[in-house]
Amino acid sequence: MTQLYKISIKFVVLATSIGLTLTSCSDELDQPELNNNFAGGTDFSKTDDMIFSLIGTYQAVSDRGWEQPLVVSTRGDDVNAAGDQQGLKNQDRYVYDNSFFGSRTLWETYYGDIIGAHTAMEQIERYMELADDEGIAQGNRYIAEIKVLRSILLFQLSQVYGAVFIPESSDLNAFSDVTSVPTKEEVMQHISDQMDEAIPLLPNLRPNERTDLPGGVTRYTALMVKAVANQELKNYQVVADAAGQIISSGKFSLYPDFYELFKTPGKLSDENLFEFQYSDFGSGQGERVSHLYAPYGPNSWTPSVDGSSNGWGFFEPSMKFVEFMLDRGETERLETSVFFTQKGIDSLVSTTSYTTADLPAFVSPTTRDGDTNTSDVRAIFSSGKHYLPSNQLITGRTEYGSNKNYIVFRYAETLLMYAEALLQGASNSVMTADEAVNIVRQRAGMDPLSGVTLDQVVDEKYAELSMEWGKRFFDMVRLERYDDLSYDGRTFTADKKFVTYHQDQIDEFPILGEIAN
Repeated sequence: MTQLYKISIKFVVLATSIGLTLTSCSDELDQPELNNNFAGGTDFSKTDDMIFSLIGTYQAVSDRGWEQPLVVSTRGDDVNAAGDQQGLKNQDRYVYDNSFFGSRTLWETYYGDIIGAHTAMEQIERYMELADDEGIAQGNRYIAEIKVLRSILLFQLSQVYGAVFIPESSDLNAFSDVTSVPTKEEVMQHISDQMDEAIPLLPNLRPNERTDLPGGVTRYTALMVKAVANQELKNYQVVADAAGQIISSGKFSLYPDFYELFKTPGKLSDENLFEFQYSDFGSGQGERVSHLYAPYGPNSWTPSVDGSSNGWGFFEPSMKFVEFMLDRGETERLETSVFFTQKGIDSLVSTTSYTTADLPAFVSPTTRDGDTNTSDVRAIFSSGKHYLPSNQLITGRTEYGSNKNYIVFRYAETLLMYAEALLQGASNSVMTADEAVNIVRQRAGMDPLSGVTLDQVVDEKYAELSMEWGKRFFDMVRLERYDDLSYDGRTFTADKKFVTYHQDQIDEFPILGEIAN
């Protein structure tokens, strides 16, 4: 076991411990007077203990319920909602149900964690009051990390809902009589400004270079968050500048094996700018920190390792995406992104011009790792990016995807954002749009392009980033390419950009009911 992995395990174990503390104190977060000392009896002269507030925030941010990434991700022409979650299926067809529990828990848990992040920052500030110069500098760095973590949550909330609140402290009384709700544009500008504050204070490292908290936030994570926020604002020069700094650092490179990037070998790779970290601690039993990946998996399969659990079949790559990838001659990215079933292959042959003889060998219900997708109900395809081969499960662990990290931002997206920004009128000399796109294409085994166009970059993002946090949908909305979102019986219009607020949120904040998203 490497020293880096030992430190990673210590981080996750500590995060779990702090997470239990935060969970047990969740009720106290409703009492503003207690927010600044939720740990109870804290000795703020112990400067080294500041890290507990930081690690608690990391744990809270990565501890996402299964439905929350699906609410963020399940719109667009790359993915279909499947299974028995009617609210999710309605959302996928742009029919927004303000009683869908997933929409309620997304709002409630994200805001709970954002408020918790402010509580943690306020805790750290109390330590800093009694700290020496070194402790103050450390506290400022921790606060900068937390600003990035809270901004990632706020970014996703605003992508889903549009206008959302921007907490500035842990004081819930600030929301007792709100008279306005910041627009999506105001939220994204706030995030960009927060990153400007955080960037100078963060370590000039790749996340996997950190030895204190491997995989933790660094300057480049913050630059990525700044870039995606400004992409939503169509501030393409800012996007090019932020992405250009990441590129020119020379610290990042694409993981050479796209298939393994989303599996155990790709954990904390040189490509990843931020990922939610989970671990079975190298043991087949006992403590684990995990995400529930079952919604992404097939509801029946024959795994190569007997006893490995199947999934639920809630998240299905679209036939449109599969056909798009085949038409392009994609191999590695298609095999990685889609876990086929025989029913899906039969449907592909019966509804398109492809014949069985035309299809590449990897278009098979059995993966290269020997797992066979036998599902013939709910979904005809499963997400390969959320699939962990059963032979990569630690012996003794059977849960679908156990021990798998969840990538949030990666360098391939940085390169493609940079290329798009240049084609949208920005300038930067770190590399050309052709060079940025061709780095991504080279890994995928695709021929290089010359004189790349905006349409080609958009298609490259479709091929590279589909099934990842709704990035395809948000691109199409930003670019107003609504026809792409109107497919397979769906009709998308501009008034469907944002999910409807849940009725519980409207009841609590009536002003939300007045907003026409």
